[in-house]
Amino acid sequence: MDWTVETLADKVVGKPRGRVDEGSWELFSDSLIAAVQAAIGGTLGVVVGGAVLSPGLARRESSWLPAGRLTDLPINQPTPVMLRLERQDGYQRVIDRHAVFLVRSGESVTALDSTCTHLGCRVSWSSETQELRCPCHGGTYDRTGAVTSGPPPEPLARFATRVDKDGRVMVQL
Repeated sequence: MDWTVETLADKVVGKPRGRVDEGSWELFSDSLIAAVQAAIGGTLGVVVGGAVLSPGLARRESSWLPAGRLTDLPINQPTPVMLRLERQDGYQRVIDRHAVFLVRSGESVTALDSTCTHLGCRVSWSSETQELRCPCHGGTYDRTGAVTSGPPPEPLARFATRVDKDGRVMVQL
């Protein structure tokens, strides 16, 4: 098929009529569509990538929280403690509560997370079996947080601790 195009400028200047090749129009339209799709894909990539990566790259403030006195903790027995952490959430002050187990060994203290590594249930200390037990699926941990039986894939998480000069136990969340 032979297409001819004559513009008003061609008539005024007196240029001869030109032919438009069908293949060049298809090439132009395909290139235009590909450029628009690339722009949309790039924009979506930046938006979605930023939403996914920004929480991981944000600086997280760590806090040392008082958890009790060293002299109040029995030796080698996990003691449950509730930590309170105040944080700003938009325009509101929110208080988060986090349960940990403090295990004293001499003058040092280990802080174990009370969340089971299997499905996130709260574990508790059984003084008769001398183990931390998860009520959801029967997972058990020893007093150091190591898995002794059941489905938990990993030991209990640990938090950094320090004992101040005045004997206060501090836990870092």
